[in-house]
Amino acid sequence: MSELLLADYRDGVLVLTLNRPQKKNAINNVMWRDLCEAFRSAAADDAVRCVLLSGAGEHFCAGVDLASFTEMADGEQHPFESAARAVVEFDKPLVAAAQGVAIGGGATVLFHADIVYVGESLRLRLPFASLGLVPEWGSSYILQANIGAQRAAELFYTAEWVDAGKALSCGIAAAVIADGELFELALAKALEIARWPLNSLREIKRSLRMHHLPAIDLAIKAEQAGMLRQAGSPENIEAVTAFMEKRTPDFSKC
Repeated sequence: MSELLLADYRDGVLVLTLNRPQKKNAINNVMWRDLCEAFRSAAADDAVRCVLLSGAGEHFCAGVDLASFTEMADGEQHPFESAARAVVEFDKPLVAAAQGVAIGGGATVLFHADIVYVGESLRLRLPFASLGLVPEWGSSYILQANIGAQRAAELFYTAEWVDAGKALSCGIAAAVIADGELFELALAKALEIARWPLNSLREIKRSLRMHHLPAIDLAIKAEQAGMLRQAGSPENIEAVTAFMEKRTPDFSKC
């Protein structure tokens, strides 16, 4: 793995840290490959009983690095998709610790964690509608499974910001912790989980997730089809252009 994803093993817990703080941990293609490799390896390693995912610095993750995202050869599976599959199929407990911004892909990865602890500074956003795009990582299903259809629809349709208090009240987060204490508390919980037998943890996760997996798979396929239709569409181009020009997008002619 590269230095953009740090891995540290602690008594049955694999701590993975997104390590691009100067870019608010926006995930480029190298990091997507690293995440895929890390989760595949962790799933196969019986010494790992739990994974803790966090971000270096003041922010969890600002989402996809758009400049890197388009740098792929035709016909090649995007590492973004491979990473999504690796996380969705991960069969051990996944704990996340998130503070600061969690946007787009930096938010949807949290929905696949078994337990999410957030810092008081959390600001989460699902900006897909505002970008003329569609959700990803199966989030169109798993978020409504986690918090309910109406709450999920509100967050997707409005693209509004969600603070730590709302994340807790709607069920995205298990607890809100002071930023300075967040990582240590999340690590303590992960270590507590890792005390128990691996096979028991796997069976519990299988029981919790088995009825969701077919629906997540369908959602991922539907999202990919929608993304193919929307990427490069007039509204997507207008949204990205407006973002680069630091103005409000005008979708009236799209």
